[in-house]
Amino acid sequence: MEDADYVVTQPSKGEYKAFSKICTHQGCPVASVNDGIIHCDCHGSEYSIEDGSVTNPPATKGLAEAKTAVFQNKVYITE
Repeated sequence: MEDADYVVTQPSKGEYKAFSKICTHQGCPVASVNDGIIHCDCHGSEYSIEDGSVTNPPATKGLAEAKTAVFQNKVYITE
């Protein structure tokens, strides 16, 4: 995930979403995805894997979503 510009999630089987990996609070890269939540370790902000919305502050703005496409079992960012 360190080299990627996006964090890719799978909210439900066969559905993939991509969000900017940069936390909207102070610009740190998000660190992990666990239990339906995208986590930023810098200050504890958390985001939904469904729509990138903030589920735990201090961030007040959600992660920007990018369009995705699946081709031959690979997920591509199509912006």
